[in-house]
Parts: sequence; structure tokens; C-alpha cells
Amino acid sequence: MVGTEGRTDKKALPIDGGGLGRGDASGNTPPYVEDHPHPASPIKGEGQLWEVLKRVPDPEVPAVSIVDLGIVRDVTPDRVVLTPTYTGCPATQVIETMVRIALDEAGFEGVRIETTLSPPWTTDWITDEGRKKLRAYGIAPPVPTGSRAVECPQCGSAQTEEVSRFGSTPCKALWRCRDCLEPFDHFKCH
Repeated sequence: MVGTEGRTDKKALPIDGGGLGRGDASGNTPPYVEDHPHPASPIKGEGQLWEVLKRVPDPEVPAVSIVDLGIVRDVTPDRVVLTPTYTGCPATQVIETMVRIALDEAGFEGVRIETTLSPPWTTDWITDEGRKKLRAYGIAPPVPTGSRAVECPQCGSAQTEEVSRFGSTPCKALWRCRDCLEPFDHFKCH
């Protein structure tokens, strides 16, 4: 149940608006968020749901929304499907709670929140805008497979090296720039 702190009605609400859904409810792969017609959706309220979700920040990287991070997999008038960045991500429950609160505050109390692990999240789902926000925040976004080097988010140099496979969170690695000598997090590709 979501806490009542900061709420005027002081009513505790279930995370999913009435029955926590887990797993792939439809059996189908949800569409990639960039392929979805956000504002022009013919379904009443669906575009508004996307706008609400765009304002929910990732708790570990607050400069990036959960939509930019690509963990919002599908949105319909009655449900939101989330895929965590990896199995066991410690932020999953926090994200579900943040989404529940944002939906409730926007008047979407009946929308269920479902979490699915299939298909598994991939860094390919991070939007171009999300990659820009990561870089501006000081985190090197993941590079596509076959790309040359990780660029330093501070100075843009490609003269970088991995210092540790383990960074500030489990989904990031610690890197260092050989030119400006600044350390930085790099989103691990998966």
C-alpha cells in the first residue's frame, strides 16, 4: 500500500489501483515507447497517461524520466506496463509507488500497474532524449554494440577506461577519462 504522507485524502491506495498485476498480461511484446502515438492516441486519456508518466523521474537518476529510460513498455486506459532495468533492481518497488502516486494525483486511480520481466529491458530502449539527459547529468549513456569508445560526459573525449564494473548503482560501471581525469558512471549495456 502506498503511504498517505503528503496526500490530502489520507487514504492508503494499492500499488496497482486494485490488484497488483505481474507478468506479461497480454502474452505479447509491448510496443517500444517511441513507436507509440503518445498525444495523438484515439483512446481517451491514453495520451494524458503518457504525459503523467513522463513526469515520473527514475529514483536512481532523477534527471531522466521512466519514459526516457524505456521502462514504460505499454500504456492503455486501464493499465501501465513497466519492465525494470534488470531482475532484482532495488528501485522497482519505488518506481511502482511513484507511478501509483502520479496516476492517482492526475485522476487515474483505476489504472493498474503491471510489472513484467519479459522481454527483458535493454539499454536500446533508452530514448534519444534520455541519452542526452544522462550525458548532461554526468553519466555516459550506453553505446550501441560495435561502437568504438565510451565518451566522457564531462569533456566529450573518447580517451576513457573502465575502472570498475561496479558503479554507484548495479546498472552502472565506474569509468575515468584519460584527458580530463574525471571519474564518471557509465550505463552498462544489456
